[in-house]
Amino acid sequence: MVNVKGKWAFITGAARGIGYLSALYMAERGCNLILHSRDLEHTKKVVDEVEKMGVKAYAVSAELVNPDSVKAMLAEIDALGVDVDIVLNNAGMQIAYRTEYFETPVSDYTDSFLINTIAPALICYHFMPKMKEKGFGRIVNTTSGIRLDPYQAGYSASKAALNKITVDLGYTMDGTDVILSLADPGWCRTDLGGDKAPNAPESALPGVLVGAFVDDKKSGRLFSAQDFAGMSLEEAVKKAEEEVQPLEEY
Repeated sequence: MVNVKGKWAFITGAARGIGYLSALYMAERGCNLILHSRDLEHTKKVVDEVEKMGVKAYAVSAELVNPDSVKAMLAEIDALGVDVDIVLNNAGMQIAYRTEYFETPVSDYTDSFLINTIAPALICYHFMPKMKEKGFGRIVNTTSGIRLDPYQAGYSASKAALNKITVDLGYTMDGTDVILSLADPGWCRTDLGGDKAPNAPESALPGVLVGAFVDDKKSGRLFSAQDFAGMSLEEAVKKAEEEVQPLEEY
């Protein structure tokens, strides 16, 4: 299992929900953090909390719907002069629930793909070469188990595209110590999931993070977080390495 103490993790959507809980979880294990939100004001609370745990933390902002904003954020991270060892592409957006799905507007697709697919892809493309050169890296892209649901077509299609990108990129890294994984939190009571969701956000940990800790050089796996609910991190990593196989294709 990877020891993250002293390493640096970049977490998108870190101001609330599962991203916020993930930041605290990583800080508890001594991991330094770069925390993204749309507005720096949103991450003040979590930065203060994790710094009190004894780790270093920086806040960055970007509108993920805007590729130029994403690129500017990545340049700002580079200017910090630290090596990003772990990326948790947690941020996502569910644009709308369309009861009249035959009237789904084009913007549902374009906005969903910009936020849920293109932004994570740009982040992967930025950090993967550095990780490859260094010989270590972990990237976990947050996906969704949503299926057979035309009411949220833009969202589900954008997540399916992210799955494809992750598996294909992971194939190029397989057998190295740069590991790309997918994590599905399950339907949780977050701002995205809504208050009718069956699962508490806390139930997604450690499952959404297990891809940051596996240490067996296998990329392209999908970790369903609810399968690891209630486990210790050590138990979750053992289960992940022994029972979850890479997706051959998506």
